[in-house]
Amino acid sequence: MTDLLTGKTILITGASSGIGASAAHLLAREGANVVLTARRQAELDRVAESIAGNGGDVLAVPADTTSADDLRRAVAAAVERWGRLDGALNNAGRTQGGGRLAEVTDETFDSVAEVNFKGVWLAMRAELRAMTVEGAGGGSIVNVSSIGGTFGAAGQSVYGATKAAVIAMSRAAAAEYGRDGVRVNAIAPGATMTEMMVAWQQRDPGIVEHLSSLAALGRPGRPDEIAEAAAWLLSDRAGYVTGMTLGVDGGTAPWPH
Repeated sequence: MTDLLTGKTILITGASSGIGASAAHLLAREGANVVLTARRQAELDRVAESIAGNGGDVLAVPADTTSADDLRRAVAAAVERWGRLDGALNNAGRTQGGGRLAEVTDETFDSVAEVNFKGVWLAMRAELRAMTVEGAGGGSIVNVSSIGGTFGAAGQSVYGATKAAVIAMSRAAAAEYGRDGVRVNAIAPGATMTEMMVAWQQRDPGIVEHLSSLAALGRPGRPDEIAEAAAWLLSDRAGYVTGMTLGVDGGTAPWPH
């Protein structure tokens, strides 16, 4: 590893699997103190134990990203343990499970919006407060959006709308907090082989092959490849990058209607 993040304390939401778990391992290998949050405690503990077993500095804090109190507690735990919060990867999210717009239920809309949009806002609010207190020195926040948030995709109306909202909110926060030394960026992954993609493939056999056919690289991404992009944005090597959305999508063209 390159010690890209040596000495930095970084919070990761949705760290029990997929992109979040891959990022947790990578950031720890790159020298960061990692604070992991997720709802599923058993899975979260397994990720933390693996990192600790490889010599990483890690703290697992079970938290629901839709709970302001949980997120405040996670940020406070990071500051108490390491004295500061230098970065955050807000990764927790959920899919709408397909369906055309008029077929989406109220319950699905509310759940997707609460996790993907409000959850990121709640996390950013807690993180920004820690990064902007006197003497904190700023930090870097990376929010996980999606390629679905950059154009309209059939079957992803609500999901895409929430991910577009994450991009807009990230840009606004970058403008608001830049003078406080805080950089805020988003990443927009394409089809990535996470648990959500596996579940989608089970609902819609052939979707991975279809999405791969739209990518210039001809394949889906791996969670570790998405994590690498986030790690760079969290590092000082991206010190003049803020308010941007980095596509990590293998050169995917817009989905046909």
